Amino acid sequence: MKQHYDYLFVGAGLFSATMANEAKKKGKSCLIIEKRGHIAGNIYTENVEGINVHAYGAHIFHTDSKKIWDYVNEFAEFNRYTNCPVANWRNQLYNLPFNMNTFNKIWPDVVTPEQAKKRIEEQASVMAGKTPQNLEEQAISLVGRDIYERLIKGYTEKQWGRPCTELPASIIKRLPVRLTFDNNYFNDRYQGIPIGGYTQIVEKMLSGCDILLNTDFFGDREKWLSMADKVVYTGTIDRFFDYSQGELEYRSLRFETETLGCENFQGNAVINYTEAEIPYTRIIEHKHFEFGTQPKTIITREYPATWKQGDEPYYAVNDERNTALYGKYKALAEKQDKVVFGGRLGMYRYFDMDDTIAAAWELADKIL
Repeated sequence: MKQHYDYLFVGAGLFSATMANEAKKKGKSCLIIEKRGHIAGNIYTENVEGINVHAYGAHIFHTDSKKIWDYVNEFAEFNRYTNCPVANWRNQLYNLPFNMNTFNKIWPDVVTPEQAKKRIEEQASVMAGKTPQNLEEQAISLVGRDIYERLIKGYTEKQWGRPCTELPASIIKRLPVRLTFDNNYFNDRYQGIPIGGYTQIVEKMLSGCDILLNTDFFGDREKWLSMADKVVYTGTIDRFFDYSQGELEYRSLRFETETLGCENFQGNAVINYTEAEIPYTRIIEHKHFEFGTQPKTIITREYPATWKQGDEPYYAVNDERNTALYGKYKALAEKQDKVVFGGRLGMYRYFDMDDTIAAAWELADKIL
């Protein structure tokens, strides 16, 4: 490790890795510090029983950008995996996103697209002429009450920890409704899973950088700030400023992972559990991301959790109050000369992986 670097990156996730990779191309020296014991942040995958386990929940790479798709394929070969999640409601299985398979399962007398469209319009008519005031009203206006009650309400209330009537309508500005039999969740042109997992991608991106794991930036903040000309911080923005404006809200997750002696537990990589009585939101069966044929299988139950300081923050709660509070922190961030803020925690927003890369490129263009 050197005494001084051009860039210090706080966090070894995809955002930092993308920026560090750009910095290296320009001959810059980079130090990455990471509080966890591994690189790759929440896209970290670990090989267990020959299966690449998504340690922090399912991650499916998808993008409409050929530039981004070509970029990630420089670091790994991607398979043809297509995200086709299934919803389980009272032991009935429904295809997601909402499509003709879903509509016929809910309404057996609906067999044509015209019938499906008419049924949804009939159920949504209760909202005619009204502006949705919350998530429940927004969902009913888009897909009607039957779909809302079975496939949206329980799942969403578990995910966010509050009733749908107390959640902003903006969370589901639109819901995918397909009058076809297409079970592909995403509309993006490119989609897949890296063969061998995601960790290798970040490992290759960070090749040539110095990396310190199990290292907390806040354990010796002044030391780390002094070690580089520029600091890219990807942790929670409110903590960086000692919560001076107040504490931002996040949602957390808890994972229960187990190895099973059977070859195939649920037949799909992701099954959502949409009824409120079941405490987890989904079960992930990791081998199906790479079409595995191993004799055993590994599953993860994903439980939403209330976040408190010290927990891992997964989702920003982008309601009106938190958005306004983040605006105050963003104003403080813009006054910083040495430190720039990036990633889902530093920018307080949800990013898909392709969004993360695009945002990192944008910031790199500004400061490199």
